[in-house]
Amino acid sequence: MVETAVLHEVFDLCDPDSNTLFGMSLEEARARVESGDPERVRGIDGHFAIVARQGQIVRMARSLQVPMRYFIVKKVAGPALLIAHRIDTIKQWLDEHGFQDQFHPSYTRMVPAHHITEIALVGCPDPNPIYHRFFAPQREVLPGDRNAIGERYIGALAGEIRKWLRSLPEDEPIGVPFSGGIDSGAVFLVLYHQMCELGMNLGRLKAFTLSVGPGGEDLAQARRFLAALDLQLFHEPIEVPLDYVDAERAIRVIEDYKPLDIQSGAMALALCRGIRERYPDWRYLIDGDGGDENLKDYPIEINPELTIHSVLNNRMLYQEGWGVESIKHSLTFSGGHSRAYARTAGPLAATGFVGFSPFTVPSVIAVAEGIPYRALTNFDVDCLYELKGQVVSAGVRAVTGLQLPVFEKRRFQHGAGRIDGFDEPLAAQERRYYKAFQDEFVPAAD
Repeated sequence: MVETAVLHEVFDLCDPDSNTLFGMSLEEARARVESGDPERVRGIDGHFAIVARQGQIVRMARSLQVPMRYFIVKKVAGPALLIAHRIDTIKQWLDEHGFQDQFHPSYTRMVPAHHITEIALVGCPDPNPIYHRFFAPQREVLPGDRNAIGERYIGALAGEIRKWLRSLPEDEPIGVPFSGGIDSGAVFLVLYHQMCELGMNLGRLKAFTLSVGPGGEDLAQARRFLAALDLQLFHEPIEVPLDYVDAERAIRVIEDYKPLDIQSGAMALALCRGIRERYPDWRYLIDGDGGDENLKDYPIEINPELTIHSVLNNRMLYQEGWGVESIKHSLTFSGGHSRAYARTAGPLAATGFVGFSPFTVPSVIAVAEGIPYRALTNFDVDCLYELKGQVVSAGVRAVTGLQLPVFEKRRFQHGAGRIDGFDEPLAAQERRYYKAFQDEFVPAAD
């Protein structure tokens, strides 16, 4: 018979300032998580990563924008639970407290977004977590009118941006990482419109476009976008040399090895570094991350695991991956955007920015999940790819009165500049990046 040991200690290393809550205190939000009631947790408005303890039960809950990990520490007095945003924070704590021999990155677990992760405070053997979903949007419940869908979708985006604007210190500058693509374009125009409606000083606003080395097509695209709306005065190119794009540093910052996320994160680090060098005191950035996931705008053909049917038939596939109950779900990294948001969160934190990604807020995702994709596309891939531009441009026009220019889709890492190695086969890149990840985080053998 295996003897169990009560787990007495919980070490919460998460930064309380990483939470952006609207209309409630952190104490109230923590009480909601402590209750274990999914409906009460769903009522937390904002971005958060919160830990609460109720007797022998620890509950953790997070939104997409704030990563959170945990690790079971084996102490003489019994197991302890260690919780932090990052792998390296966990590793450092273990090193400082004499438990370095216990560390391995695969022993850390990512709390999946949109779920309460519940752990019973007993160990030996370690308990498996129990998951309770707190965000379950209804699928395909909206009428098949692209204009009406767009107005609801961008209306939800505008509401979240408005709340965020009101929460900021007065006169703090606001930057938008801006390629002139659909998502960054929608965020910029809705932000501009909301600032006008609120009577805010537009001198606070800038659209930052990254251009690396000889440059890519994004800079010219961003200029065309803003010129079409006579908004060029808000534009500021961030031109940096090629050596600002460092994939190995991105692996350390993002704590992952998936090629497309590492490439995107490397570009994000270059952009943030360029802005930081120019503006040492700048704090707030708002971006379009999450827009592709919401409207299922990824090239299905590059992923052999996906078909148009799997994309359209699975709830929040791009946000959550295959789901916490599936064999394919990674306990170490989570899945989908729940995993990939580190490509944004890591670079922002590493360079001292406070970010906001309004497309990742549940109210916006809920509208996107309500779109009747199957009826509107009839499972046609080209129709799916066209849908995003139709919906978002209609919504921006309805909400702001402005016409959103729509250009051909490009990934951030391809539009900002031509980087050696980024066009190699993904499998070869993943092998190389995984080795770099192992070299960084896996303890060396004696």
